[in-house]
Amino acid sequence: MSENIFFKNQGPFALVEIIKHTSIDKNPNINSSDLIKNFNSIGQASSTDITFLHSNKYLDDAKSTKAYACITKNELIKYLPTNCLPLISRNVLLDAAKVAELFYPDSTIDLPCMNLKPIEKIYNGSCGINSFVGSNVVIGNGTIIGSNTVIEDNVIIGDNCIIGSNVMIKKTIIESDVHILDNAIIGKKGFGFLPKNHYNFRYPHIGYVLIKKKSEIGASSTIDRGSFSITIIGENTYLDNQVHIAHNVKIGKNCIVAGQVGIAGSSVLGDNVMIGGQAGISGHLKIGNNVQIGGGSGVINNLPDNSRVMGYPAKNIRKFIKDNKSND
Repeated sequence: MSENIFFKNQGPFALVEIIKHTSIDKNPNINSSDLIKNFNSIGQASSTDITFLHSNKYLDDAKSTKAYACITKNELIKYLPTNCLPLISRNVLLDAAKVAELFYPDSTIDLPCMNLKPIEKIYNGSCGINSFVGSNVVIGNGTIIGSNTVIEDNVIIGDNCIIGSNVMIKKTIIESDVHILDNAIIGKKGFGFLPKNHYNFRYPHIGYVLIKKKSEIGASSTIDRGSFSITIIGENTYLDNQVHIAHNVKIGKNCIVAGQVGIAGSSVLGDNVMIGGQAGISGHLKIGNNVQIGGGSGVINNLPDNSRVMGYPAKNIRKFIKDNKSND
């Protein structure tokens, strides 16, 4: 993730101080002078960052990470570069969340923006009544804003967009020619928590939402911002009404997502994907290019390019039709 315009980084911190907040095992290779400037995802981390690796689904990123140190499990150490310091944890996700919260303490909850002002104070374009903006909001030329819409601090909206009424936008960058229909909520924190000792530890969400040009977000749809990366809606991708996109999801270009579809966290969809209404995609999956998913399907496995699937669990559409005929 590039420089974060939505959250203030409280670092740097000494690595020895960071570890005190966690269950990470002591490592004799840690120098008391080691300074860590940021917490970042394993694919985006720089040589002054700390990151984490909890699953073999991210081994490709792990092998090429530039992170100075990585919170991980014993069995995953072998996938890290030799210049990345392994930090062994008994609960990788919990310790990663604690470290992220140390750097970004305001990222676990969504406090209401308290410095809103009427939109006409900063924007002389076409807008409805009773809409408000926070600080450092940028709205491009030719953009139209509806009524009763709230745009919080640091949001960037490109040229010739149409933002409907009763829309909430926070921690989001919107490119040009994007349409966001009424009642959409963009950039709220995701549904992330870790149960521990009968207590739910809120997961930090230090990312944001990027909506690329010529896309459309349907009425009453919700797009969560990223936890440790960003949530992306690709160019010319259309979401129908009442669609939920969870944290860290990345959708390619020219995709069509019908109403009431839910895509769970950290799944990645390719280009030209079509999803029928009320389908669900589980988290941390990879959906290839030109994939078609039938309405009401439940996808629980990766799908290669050009797949056509339906049913639960989703399977090749020809097999689905054949199986259902045999059950008649």
